[in-house]
Amino acid sequence: MLEIEGLYCQRGDGTDGFRLEVPRLRVAAGEALAITGPSGCGKSTLLDLLGLVLRPDHADRFDMGGGGEAVDIKALWKAGRDPLALLRGRHIGYILQTGGLLPFLSVRDNIALSLRLLEMKAPHLPRLVDRLGLVGLLDKQPAALSVGERQRVAIARALAHRPALVLADEPTASVDPENAGRIIALLLDMVQAMGATLLLVSHDWDMLDRLPIDRICAQTVPDAPVPTTRFVRDAA
Repeated sequence: MLEIEGLYCQRGDGTDGFRLEVPRLRVAAGEALAITGPSGCGKSTLLDLLGLVLRPDHADRFDMGGGGEAVDIKALWKAGRDPLALLRGRHIGYILQTGGLLPFLSVRDNIALSLRLLEMKAPHLPRLVDRLGLVGLLDKQPAALSVGERQRVAIARALAHRPALVLADEPTASVDPENAGRIIALLLDMVQAMGATLLLVSHDWDMLDRLPIDRICAQTVPDAPVPTTRFVRDAA
Protein backbone atom coordinates (compact mmCIF):
# COMPACT_ATOMS: atom_id res chain seq x y z
CA MET A 1 0.00 0.00 0.00
CA LEU A 2 2.83 2.40 0.90
CA GLU A 3 6.50 2.32 -0.05
CA ILE A 4 8.53 5.25 1.30
CA GLU A 5 12.28 5.83 1.38
CA GLY A 6 14.38 8.83 2.38
CA LEU A 7 11.50 11.16 3.19
CA TYR A 8 11.90 14.28 5.28
CA CYS A 9 9.85 17.37 6.02
CA GLN A 10 11.11 20.60 7.59
CA ARG A 11 8.62 22.73 9.54
CA GLY A 12 9.63 26.25 10.61
CA ASP A 13 13.10 27.83 10.74
CA GLY A 14 15.88 28.42 13.27
CA THR A 15 15.17 27.64 16.91
CA ASP A 16 11.47 27.18 16.07
CA GLY A 17 12.27 24.65 13.35
CA PHE A 18 11.39 20.99 13.39
CA ARG A 19 12.41 18.14 11.08
CA LEU A 20 10.58 14.88 10.52
CA GLU A 21 12.32 11.91 8.89
CA VAL A 22 11.09 8.57 7.54
CA PRO A 23 14.16 6.61 6.41
CA ARG A 24 12.17 3.61 5.17
CA LEU A 25 8.56 2.48 5.51
CA ARG A 26 6.66 -0.33 3.89
CA VAL A 27 2.98 -0.88 4.64
CA ALA A 28 1.17 -3.82 3.07
CA ALA A 29 -2.44 -3.64 1.93
CA GLY A 30 -4.74 -4.60 4.78
CA GLU A 31 -2.24 -3.86 7.56
CA ALA A 32 -3.16 -1.96 10.71
CA LEU A 33 -0.44 0.27 12.16
CA ALA A 34 -0.33 2.73 15.03
CA ILE A 35 1.88 5.82 14.90
CA THR A 36 3.08 6.35 18.47
CA GLY A 37 5.24 8.83 20.34
CA PRO A 38 4.99 11.69 22.85
CA SER A 39 2.87 14.78 22.22
CA GLY A 40 4.51 17.24 19.82
CA CYS A 41 6.83 14.73 18.17
CA GLY A 42 5.20 15.06 14.72
CA LYS A 43 2.66 12.22 14.61
CA SER A 44 -0.07 14.35 13.04
CA THR A 45 2.46 15.85 10.61
CA LEU A 46 3.39 12.34 9.45
CA LEU A 47 -0.29 11.51 8.98
CA ASP A 48 -0.76 14.66 6.87
CA LEU A 49 2.19 13.60 4.71
CA LEU A 50 0.71 10.14 4.21
CA GLY A 51 -2.70 11.69 3.56
CA LEU A 52 -1.24 13.85 0.75
CA VAL A 53 -2.29 17.13 2.35
CA LEU A 54 1.29 18.12 3.24
CA ARG A 55 4.16 18.01 0.76
CA PRO A 56 7.50 16.60 1.93
CA ASP A 57 10.66 18.57 1.29
CA HIS A 58 12.29 15.44 -0.12
CA ALA A 59 11.58 11.78 -0.75
CA ASP A 60 13.74 9.26 -2.56
CA ARG A 61 10.63 7.18 -3.04
CA PHE A 62 6.96 7.68 -2.23
CA ASP A 63 4.63 5.14 -3.84
CA MET A 64 1.01 4.41 -2.93
CA GLY A 65 -1.07 1.39 -3.93
CA GLY A 66 -4.29 3.34 -4.38
CA GLY A 67 -6.45 0.55 -5.79
CA GLY A 68 -4.28 -1.12 -8.39
CA GLU A 69 -0.74 -0.44 -9.56
CA ALA A 70 1.55 1.71 -7.41
CA VAL A 71 1.21 5.45 -7.95
CA ASP A 72 4.34 7.65 -7.83
CA ILE A 73 3.34 10.38 -5.38
CA LYS A 74 6.53 12.34 -6.12
CA ALA A 75 5.45 12.66 -9.75
CA LEU A 76 1.93 13.71 -8.76
CA TRP A 77 3.26 16.49 -6.52
CA LYS A 78 5.15 17.85 -9.51
CA ALA A 79 2.06 17.55 -11.70
CA GLY A 80 0.00 19.80 -9.40
CA ARG A 81 -2.73 19.47 -6.82
CA ASP A 82 -5.58 18.18 -9.00
CA PRO A 83 -4.25 14.61 -9.49
CA LEU A 84 -3.45 14.42 -5.78
CA ALA A 85 -6.94 15.60 -4.87
CA LEU A 86 -8.48 12.89 -7.04
CA LEU A 87 -6.32 10.19 -5.47
CA ARG A 88 -6.94 11.48 -1.97
CA GLY A 89 -10.68 11.83 -2.47
CA ARG A 90 -11.20 8.36 -3.92
CA HIS A 91 -8.75 6.20 -2.01
CA ILE A 92 -8.16 7.86 1.40
CA GLY A 93 -10.48 8.23 4.37
CA TYR A 94 -9.37 10.69 7.07
CA ILE A 95 -10.73 10.72 10.64
CA LEU A 96 -9.79 13.94 12.39
CA GLN A 97 -9.14 14.26 16.12
CA THR A 98 -12.00 16.75 16.43
CA GLY A 99 -14.32 14.82 14.11
CA GLY A 100 -14.38 17.66 11.58
CA LEU A 101 -18.11 17.35 10.93
CA LEU A 102 -19.84 20.17 9.08
CA PRO A 103 -22.15 21.76 11.67
CA PHE A 104 -24.78 22.89 9.14
CA LEU A 105 -25.32 19.36 7.78
CA SER A 106 -27.28 16.53 9.38
CA VAL A 107 -25.58 13.30 10.39
CA ARG A 108 -27.01 11.70 7.25
CA ASP A 109 -25.58 14.39 4.97
CA ASN A 110 -22.20 14.45 6.75
CA ILE A 111 -21.82 10.71 6.20
CA ALA A 112 -22.88 10.94 2.54
CA LEU A 113 -20.66 13.93 1.73
CA SER A 114 -17.79 12.01 0.12
CA LEU A 115 -20.24 9.80 -1.79
CA ARG A 116 -21.92 12.84 -3.32
CA LEU A 117 -18.61 14.44 -4.27
CA LEU A 118 -17.48 11.22 -5.91
CA GLU A 119 -20.92 10.51 -7.42
CA MET A 120 -20.85 7.03 -5.91
CA LYS A 121 -23.68 4.72 -4.93
CA ALA A 122 -23.34 2.99 -1.58
CA PRO A 123 -25.60 -0.04 -1.06
CA HIS A 124 -23.41 -0.92 1.93
CA LEU A 125 -24.16 2.35 3.75
CA PRO A 126 -27.19 1.17 5.81
CA ARG A 127 -25.12 -1.65 7.29
CA LEU A 128 -22.24 0.71 8.06
CA VAL A 129 -24.60 3.12 9.83
CA ASP A 130 -26.19 0.26 11.76
CA ARG A 131 -22.87 -1.18 12.92
CA LEU A 132 -21.82 2.21 14.25
CA GLY A 133 -25.10 2.65 16.10
CA LEU A 134 -26.12 5.76 14.18
CA VAL A 135 -29.55 4.77 12.82
CA GLY A 136 -31.45 6.91 15.33
CA LEU A 137 -29.17 9.92 14.85
CA LEU A 138 -29.33 10.45 11.09
CA ASP A 139 -31.56 13.53 11.19
CA LYS A 140 -29.71 15.27 14.02
CA GLN A 141 -27.14 18.04 13.72
CA PRO A 142 -23.60 17.50 15.08
CA ALA A 143 -24.23 19.99 17.92
CA ALA A 144 -26.91 17.66 19.30
CA LEU A 145 -24.50 14.70 19.57
CA SER A 146 -22.14 13.58 22.30
CA VAL A 147 -18.38 13.53 21.63
CA GLY A 148 -18.46 9.76 21.16
CA GLU A 149 -21.39 9.98 18.75
CA ARG A 150 -19.64 12.65 16.70
CA GLN A 151 -16.54 10.45 16.42
CA ARG A 152 -18.65 7.50 15.24
CA VAL A 153 -20.20 9.76 12.59
CA ALA A 154 -16.69 10.84 11.55
CA ILE A 155 -15.71 7.18 11.20
CA ALA A 156 -18.80 6.48 9.08
CA ARG A 157 -17.98 9.42 6.80
CA ALA A 158 -14.37 8.27 6.39
CA LEU A 159 -15.42 4.71 5.52
CA ALA A 160 -18.49 5.49 3.41
CA HIS A 161 -16.65 5.51 0.07
CA ARG A 162 -14.72 2.33 0.99
CA PRO A 163 -11.21 3.84 0.79
CA ALA A 164 -8.10 1.71 0.43
CA LEU A 165 -6.26 3.73 3.12
CA VAL A 166 -7.82 4.96 6.37
CA LEU A 167 -6.00 7.56 8.46
CA ALA A 168 -7.15 8.30 12.02
CA ASP A 169 -5.62 11.14 14.06
CA GLU A 170 -6.27 10.52 17.79
CA PRO A 171 -9.92 9.71 16.98
CA THR A 172 -10.83 9.00 20.62
CA ALA A 173 -8.72 11.63 22.42
CA SER A 174 -11.82 13.28 23.90
CA VAL A 175 -13.65 10.07 24.75
CA ASP A 176 -13.52 8.25 28.08
CA PRO A 177 -11.15 5.22 28.12
CA GLU A 178 -13.88 2.56 28.10
CA ASN A 179 -15.69 4.00 25.09
CA ALA A 180 -12.37 4.81 23.39
CA GLY A 181 -11.39 1.15 23.44
CA ARG A 182 -14.76 0.12 22.03
CA ILE A 183 -14.61 2.70 19.23
CA ILE A 184 -11.07 1.72 18.19
CA ALA A 185 -11.89 -2.01 18.30
CA LEU A 186 -14.94 -1.36 16.11
CA LEU A 187 -12.87 0.76 13.71
CA LEU A 188 -10.28 -2.02 13.43
CA ASP A 189 -12.96 -4.62 12.78
CA MET A 190 -14.66 -2.57 10.09
CA VAL A 191 -11.44 -1.60 8.32
CA GLN A 192 -10.31 -5.23 8.28
CA ALA A 193 -13.69 -6.33 6.90
CA MET A 194 -13.21 -3.84 4.04
CA GLY A 195 -9.67 -5.05 3.37
CA ALA A 196 -8.40 -1.51 3.88
CA THR A 197 -5.12 -0.33 5.41
CA LEU A 198 -5.29 1.59 8.70
CA LEU A 199 -2.80 4.10 10.12
CA LEU A 200 -3.87 5.28 13.57
CA VAL A 201 -2.17 8.07 15.53
CA SER A 202 -2.32 7.50 19.28
CA HIS A 203 -0.27 8.09 22.42
CA ASP A 204 -2.46 5.72 24.44
CA TRP A 205 0.05 2.87 24.67
CA ASP A 206 -2.03 0.89 27.18
CA MET A 207 -4.95 0.73 24.76
CA LEU A 208 -2.70 -0.22 21.84
CA ASP A 209 -1.21 -3.08 23.84
CA ARG A 210 -4.67 -4.63 24.02
CA LEU A 211 -5.24 -4.47 20.27
CA PRO A 212 -3.82 -6.56 17.38
CA ILE A 213 -1.89 -3.68 15.84
CA ASP A 214 1.77 -3.02 14.94
CA ARG A 215 3.54 0.32 15.41
CA ILE A 216 5.53 3.06 13.75
CA CYS A 217 7.50 4.67 16.58
CA ALA A 218 8.90 8.18 16.96
CA GLN A 219 12.56 8.38 17.93
CA THR A 220 14.44 11.54 18.84
CA VAL A 221 17.60 12.08 16.78
CA PRO A 222 20.39 13.20 19.16
CA ASP A 223 22.85 15.97 18.21
CA ALA A 224 20.77 17.05 15.21
CA PRO A 225 21.13 20.77 14.26
CA VAL A 226 17.35 21.22 14.71
CA PRO A 227 14.90 19.11 16.76
CA THR A 228 14.43 15.97 14.69
CA THR A 229 12.06 13.02 14.95
CA ARG A 230 12.69 9.85 12.99
CA PHE A 231 9.77 7.49 12.49
CA VAL A 232 10.69 3.81 12.18
CA ARG A 233 8.69 0.61 11.95
CA ASP A 234 8.70 -1.24 15.26
CA ALA A 235 10.55 -4.48 14.60
CA ALA A 236 8.74 -6.12 17.51
